[in-house]
Amino acid sequence: MSYQVLARKWRPRNFDELVGQEHVLKALVHALDHDRLHHAFLFTGTRGVGKTTIARILAKSLNCETGVSSSPCGQCSTCKEIDEGRFVDLIEVDAASRTKVDETRDLLDNVQYAPTRGRYKVYLIDEVHMFSNSSFNALLKTLEEPPPHVKFLLATTDPQKLPVTILSRCLQFNLRRLPADLIQNHLSHIVTQEGVETELAGLDRLSRAADGSMRDALSLLDQGIAFGGGKVLEADVTSMLGSIEKDHVYRLLDALTAADAAQLFAVVNELAQQAPDYSDVLAELITTLHYLALIQQVPEAWDEHMGDQTRLTEMTQKISAVNLQLFYQIALKGRRDLPLSPEPRTGLEMTLLRMLAFKPADSVDQKPLLTTEKKTVVEANNSQQTNSAVKTASMTPPETAQAQSATATTTIVTAPKKATEWHEIVPELNISGALQQAVANCVLVKQTADFYQLALAPTSAPLWTKGREESLAGALSEYLGRPIKLQVELKEVDGESPAARDLRIQAERQLAAQTAIENDPNVQSLIEAFDAKIQPNSVEPID
Repeated sequence: MSYQVLARKWRPRNFDELVGQEHVLKALVHALDHDRLHHAFLFTGTRGVGKTTIARILAKSLNCETGVSSSPCGQCSTCKEIDEGRFVDLIEVDAASRTKVDETRDLLDNVQYAPTRGRYKVYLIDEVHMFSNSSFNALLKTLEEPPPHVKFLLATTDPQKLPVTILSRCLQFNLRRLPADLIQNHLSHIVTQEGVETELAGLDRLSRAADGSMRDALSLLDQGIAFGGGKVLEADVTSMLGSIEKDHVYRLLDALTAADAAQLFAVVNELAQQAPDYSDVLAELITTLHYLALIQQVPEAWDEHMGDQTRLTEMTQKISAVNLQLFYQIALKGRRDLPLSPEPRTGLEMTLLRMLAFKPADSVDQKPLLTTEKKTVVEANNSQQTNSAVKTASMTPPETAQAQSATATTTIVTAPKKATEWHEIVPELNISGALQQAVANCVLVKQTADFYQLALAPTSAPLWTKGREESLAGALSEYLGRPIKLQVELKEVDGESPAARDLRIQAERQLAAQTAIENDPNVQSLIEAFDAKIQPNSVEPID
């Protein structure tokens, strides 16, 4: 017996076997079971989501010898003939090959005759949007008032091309693209039934490559089994699809986190040797960033299909939530703009460079420079954390922490109306966007009454232009109420930028909160009594 491809072998034979599209099934089941049947149904949606399959099941439900219902028996001769594609009263038409009006008229000439065997004569017209205007006009009158023994089932991937006069005469059902996890679950069920050795990560790649189409997923699964010699392993699927290995994505993110441009481009060079689809590279990067953000905020959300749990968890400790969101947004925009780039690799490289350029200075190697006033704030937080025992709350944003520090300082030292420290001036300037981002990463080198000298790290050079320097000079002059001359140099200097200061304060507060929790007597009792452990990611400072 010849081999039957999985897409045909596992085509649903009834509504219960369908995967997804519950919103469509609910309406059809109610209509069939309560005898509220329209004469024309239009199924729309992208390829491989079940339009034709649902139409055939509906035809079977209408003509099953046991009666009209949402559960055709599947055993009578009518059901079997429909499944085998040879039921005389199910007329399947490919509109793409019958665009001439004469062919449409010939088709409709037989509408007036009663069905040969079934209860209804069913016309299933696929890709109906391919009809010509004359063909639509020929169909229009029959579609509006067909004989009671006729049902029209129309399917299309492009409903916008249908005349409004046709749309208004049909019940329209929009079939949705299937989520990757739903496709993966179905593929897992199939390989189990087929006895195919499988790796979950391999199925995950196939499910995402299917792009919402179950038919594409089954075709890819067929191809994957053949490619892997009867097995579906991640390495084989990656090679077959031309995808990149997750280790490359992890190394890209490690280099971005460390602001290591040399290592970043070393990984890009390795990728280039595999001639990848650079859009897929960015897609993998976006997906991994999503997983990292999810694990960072909800650790228990980790799932096997995400990848190496240890590696991902380690990465969440190294990369801030702010940088995760920044990288995700830049990667999305970079993938969207990739077709506009002269070379796909150039588009990828510029996207990665943009991540480096906009990434706030992390200052992890800088020693904390606590003043007496700042220590007072931290000690107050320590005391408050201890009193709160194991209670946690959302982390105060850096801007709030900065405001709190400034407030604490003014209660001890009387501050002038116009702040003179750089980190106090920056939030008050009338600037925004990329200029605000760049200024927050500047270090104050020299300051006089009418002159400010700043230093900006070379990695942030793409953020700086002559026009922005002039805008900053104007904003400073406006804020201080006197003309200010400004000089900005692209170089590394000792000192702390406002962005680095915010990160340091945030780290200090986090450390204070963790120390308070660890030293709390109640927490220590729980650890001793139940051999409990403190999850570091679950501890956050509160005000």
